[in-house]
Amino acid sequence: MKAFAELYSRLDATTSSNAKLAALQDYFVHAAPADAAWAVYFLAGGRPRQLVPSRLLRELAVRLSGLPEWLFEESYQAVGDMAETFSLLLPENPHSSDAGLAFWLEELLLPLRGLSPEALGERLPPLWAQLDQQSLMVCLKLITGSFRVGVSKLLVTRALAQMADLDSKRVAQRMVGYTDLSHQPTAERYLKLIAPESADEHAQRGGQPYQFFLAHSLQQPADQFDVLLGAVEDWQVEWKWDGIRAQLVKREGRLWIWSRGEELVSERFPELHSLVESLPDGTVIDGEIVVWKASDEAAAPSVQPFALLQQRIGRKTLGKKILEDVPVAVLVYDLLEWQGHDWRSRSQQERRQQLEQVLLQAAAPCLQLSPVLTGETWADLATQREASRRLGVEGMMLKARDSLYGVGRTKDMGVWWKWKVDPFSVDAVLIYAQAGHGRRASLYSDYTFAVWDNPPGSPQRTLVPFAKAYSGLTDEEMRKVDAIVRKTTVEKFGPVRSVTPTLVFELGFEGIALSKRHKSGIAVRFPRMLRWRLDKSVDEADSLATLQDLLA
Repeated sequence: MKAFAELYSRLDATTSSNAKLAALQDYFVHAAPADAAWAVYFLAGGRPRQLVPSRLLRELAVRLSGLPEWLFEESYQAVGDMAETFSLLLPENPHSSDAGLAFWLEELLLPLRGLSPEALGERLPPLWAQLDQQSLMVCLKLITGSFRVGVSKLLVTRALAQMADLDSKRVAQRMVGYTDLSHQPTAERYLKLIAPESADEHAQRGGQPYQFFLAHSLQQPADQFDVLLGAVEDWQVEWKWDGIRAQLVKREGRLWIWSRGEELVSERFPELHSLVESLPDGTVIDGEIVVWKASDEAAAPSVQPFALLQQRIGRKTLGKKILEDVPVAVLVYDLLEWQGHDWRSRSQQERRQQLEQVLLQAAAPCLQLSPVLTGETWADLATQREASRRLGVEGMMLKARDSLYGVGRTKDMGVWWKWKVDPFSVDAVLIYAQAGHGRRASLYSDYTFAVWDNPPGSPQRTLVPFAKAYSGLTDEEMRKVDAIVRKTTVEKFGPVRSVTPTLVFELGFEGIALSKRHKSGIAVRFPRMLRWRLDKSVDEADSLATLQDLLA
């Protein structure tokens, strides 16, 4: 545990990618494989569930620190991070444990889940007493499921590749699915990440998917596309579907469904299991899971809004009714493996032609081919793109016909562009603020926004909360807003401050839907601050009627 805590400290102390790369390599060179296995899991973004309830941790910390509860809470609000607050306030101890990260997790921490408050109260203090302040903070981050440090999965991949003298793309491929909780990190799995390449490696992949190829954002006006992108006929153009990106892997007589977040989601979509019979072994296809049903009895099946799909995503169990009301299909747009051979190094055009044949042979209603759009000029496609909102899509995808299927968001094997429509936007009023996390822990940077319930001129108007946002402002703007929040605070509710309404912001969001769970009756998707409206007064902010117009 101490070595991993020291690695965390080195990573957290620098913004230099080279310094972080050196720290990672130093750790992996000396770490036992079992410890390295868990380190890769956490550094690559693995997030296990919280092991101990926060309320119980607070009670223990208050008792062990000897502080009154109000002072402990004030300290937490000042620091902004629960694990760091605990480590600063609990009695400091010398480091007396020589056990590694794997032992701490598998033998001491993971068994804590599900224990009674009495049992946890007996076990935790002796464990914490074995750790110095830095190790205790990291331990608490693992217990609370809040471990984060400024390292990308790509940087971890590079560190392992350089240490093992491997192609980073090979390590990246082996890393796919590594953070899925259905497979606990082990020394054996770690050693496979850094093992020399073998001739039969591809044949032994089981249900492992490929790393997803990601698109770059295209924000320039269409009249510049001829210069930026070249001739329109060199590009394959499709709608950008609003669903769940997924890979369907058919090997060894089984079907695996992986989300873009490298989570195995096969059990979430039982209606797709029939593809075991439709697709031959050695087939991997890339596409978008969407709700596929008719809008009314007379209409043909088509893509339905993402909000409908969310009704399924949020459920722990899928009953017969939800499966009937919210059926899904896969809009397929790429072929990554065919007859057991990796097709990613073939051109987009060749992959598309074979994909059409695969779907024709499969003849499965739950597999729908993503249509290719045609236009004689970029201006022609720009006109078609204006129908995106009506069709329930986010814009267009532009894929170079000669591009290969790359790894992550790269351009070395070709390029995909996402040409999204402008977001919805409204002017809203900041009414609540909460301190952020990490480097923004000392700033009020997480905001709740409201709109008026009635239009201007109404005899009575009330601000109704409808969205939360924390991104979009510069650091300088964030500091100015923080100062205003502190000066205009009306009331405190734990970590949240209620403020006098004085600030108006333009909020942007990708989607909007009716919601029974929200006081406003409306939920928005991916809200963020587009700009601070210093030119608008609170009275001039938008109303619920504006949101309802967008909904319509």
